[in-house]
Amino acid sequence: MIRLIIDCFGGDLSPQANVEAAVMALKDEKTFPDLSLILTGDAEKIQAELDRLSFKSDRLTIEHAPEVIDCNDKPTDAIRLKRESSMMKAIRMLREDDTIGGMVSTGSTGALVAAATLRVGRLKGVIRPAFCPVLPTMNGGIVAISDSGANVECNPEMLRQFAVMAARYLEAVYGVKEPRVALLNVGVEEEKGDDLRKQTYALLKETPGLNFVGNMESRDLLSGKFDLVVCDGFAGNVLIKSTEGACLQMLKKLKTDISSSLLYKLGALLMLPMFKKEKEFMNYQNYGGSVLLGTKKVIVKGHGSATATSVLKCIEQAYRMEMNNLNLKTEEELCALLAEKSEQKTEVDN
Repeated sequence: MIRLIIDCFGGDLSPQANVEAAVMALKDEKTFPDLSLILTGDAEKIQAELDRLSFKSDRLTIEHAPEVIDCNDKPTDAIRLKRESSMMKAIRMLREDDTIGGMVSTGSTGALVAAATLRVGRLKGVIRPAFCPVLPTMNGGIVAISDSGANVECNPEMLRQFAVMAARYLEAVYGVKEPRVALLNVGVEEEKGDDLRKQTYALLKETPGLNFVGNMESRDLLSGKFDLVVCDGFAGNVLIKSTEGACLQMLKKLKTDISSSLLYKLGALLMLPMFKKEKEFMNYQNYGGSVLLGTKKVIVKGHGSATATSVLKCIEQAYRMEMNNLNLKTEEELCALLAEKSEQKTEVDN
């Protein structure tokens, strides 16, 4: 049995979206044959949602947690002062109960990262955990970005770990064999970039089991040429938000232009099925959340405005990570890299 916790509060559509997603997951026994869920939050409100859905199951339990951490709470204060919040109750249970594999939350990103790092802890060998969301590509695939905001300042070894952790994640959850790994840079040539990028390039190039294909310029993010882009959290966050923003603005421009002419409106009517298809393609709700790689337990952070469909995708991400023993495999590989690095240092010193 795979046991997961759903933090049911903190998102824009909580608890409705979170509870609906939990019910959808438990009803889908083909995708989740051995799933058991724990819902944390105000028990009365959660039960009201379950009653509305007329759902009962012996694979679902509620843990009462009346407080809520919101985005205005300072992360360290939230961890210390809101111990009875839905998020901190989930974190505490995750840390203390070995039978619980992971959690899903749509709450405060800062509080979740801080709580996961300080309370749950990191895998052996991990320097820093990293966020790893996915975006759709033009050829119908996906591309992952690691890191996307958890670590603003990084060193080359951290970026190498981000690459290894994310590559194994893509293999375990999405079935991407030997994912093509690229380093975000200002040019594709090996000598481009600052010292961080140059040193990271050399490390990625020599990392065993990593299909490193070189540098990538930001304009190629959605091209489908790469499965994984490695970068520091600052650059990754800017990359994702600028890409999403540009796509949204183009859609707005298209809508404005169509409205400007009767001829364009008639043409758009004929192309309506295609527009609906493209809208679904661009809808981030269809791609789940951002996993926090490198923590001792599986943690998936859903978007603050996540719908039930999006939260369900987050549950599936967490389920597949736990089902495929991703953390154990990642820890073994990172420890092997550290051992190899230690041996090389010893040889140099001698």
